Amino acid sequence: MSKEQSSSSLRVITIIAMMFLYGMIAFVTNLAAPVGKIWEQSFTGSHAQFMGMLGNAMNFLAYLIMGIPAGLMLSKVGYKRTALIAVFVGFLGIFGQYLSGVFDSFVVYLLGAFICGFSVCMLNTVVNPLLTLMGGGGKRGNQLNLIGGTINSLAGSLTPMLVGALIGAELAGKEIDDVNMILYIAMGVFAVVYFVIRITPIAEPEGAGQEVVYERSAWSFRHFVLGAVAILLYMGVEIGIPATLISYMTPKVGFAVAGFIAGRYWLLMLVGRFIGSAIGGKISSRAMLITAASMTVALIATAMCLGDSVMVKTFVQGQVMEVPVASTLLVLTGLFTSIMWGCIFNLSVEGLGKYTAKASGIFMTMVVGGAIWPSLQAALAGNIGILVSYIVPLLCAAYILYYAIAGCKNVNKDIKID
Repeated sequence: MSKEQSSSSLRVITIIAMMFLYGMIAFVTNLAAPVGKIWEQSFTGSHAQFMGMLGNAMNFLAYLIMGIPAGLMLSKVGYKRTALIAVFVGFLGIFGQYLSGVFDSFVVYLLGAFICGFSVCMLNTVVNPLLTLMGGGGKRGNQLNLIGGTINSLAGSLTPMLVGALIGAELAGKEIDDVNMILYIAMGVFAVVYFVIRITPIAEPEGAGQEVVYERSAWSFRHFVLGAVAILLYMGVEIGIPATLISYMTPKVGFAVAGFIAGRYWLLMLVGRFIGSAIGGKISSRAMLITAASMTVALIATAMCLGDSVMVKTFVQGQVMEVPVASTLLVLTGLFTSIMWGCIFNLSVEGLGKYTAKASGIFMTMVVGGAIWPSLQAALAGNIGILVSYIVPLLCAAYILYYAIAGCKNVNKDIKID
């Protein structure tokens, strides 16, 4: 085998490994909201929904602490070792959530969710820039991230459905022990993935794990700074819409059906990313993001206006039932939120060169938005109404539209990046 063929094979193996890690990220992240609904029963009053979202908040709060260190780790020890550490930490986080059932402790559950947040932060720091680099940046880099996002959405859609199936229609009286099967599966997958990655050769980008001299910082690039803010707000869109949808639909159709309806959001994200990956090599990230943000703003605004006033029929769990049209419109946003992450990331790191690794760490820090905005939305939902609380993801999507139209242009091309 020639050196060129060997390099090409290693590149393919690396891309496949990163795709698998994309799925792990979604599985761990989307476990927080439905499991949080179980713990929510321990609390009463208007703050119960907020407490139920704390596990989700802890998961994303970890990004604030681990984002920059993860970027530094990437620069110091390389992509493969960072991925191995992340998978090991993820196993510990899931084990912590299992122990919360053993000790019947909400605090232990929050600690486990926090540790899981460290894991997915490091995994994201590895996966996104490596796929962008493996694709050579530009449209191809964005296309690879969208393909990974398709796998991410598949895992994300299955998670709330699995939890809902284990719990059943009646949430009352259920405990964390009732979802132990999913926690066992998660720990088993983490263990297998650790050993697979350990024996899998992964291509390290040139200069990875070596000392690099930085004359400036990633913050010197205006389009990156505005993109980091876009990701901070994007998390309020991606996580807030389906997580709050479960709370909106549970009183109307029961927890199990609500979980399946929310799962459709992630399923449509899979469809959206599949379509995005198919056209990503031909259409620019900017054009895709403008379309996605515009449609998301329109769908959320329409859902808020129509609310429960219009009902539509839907088929779920073998039966036809009437649900508010607002739920259908909110689920449909998944088609468009699906491509936002990859597009924002691609536009933000385009032209950063050697600053990409550190920028990725900073970028991951902004994922703390997944703790801030859904928690704010949950607090609003408990006091002023669930549909009104969707003003939070609506405003977040509006900023993303601004970034796509005007904020993503690189105006700092004079900075040396090699």
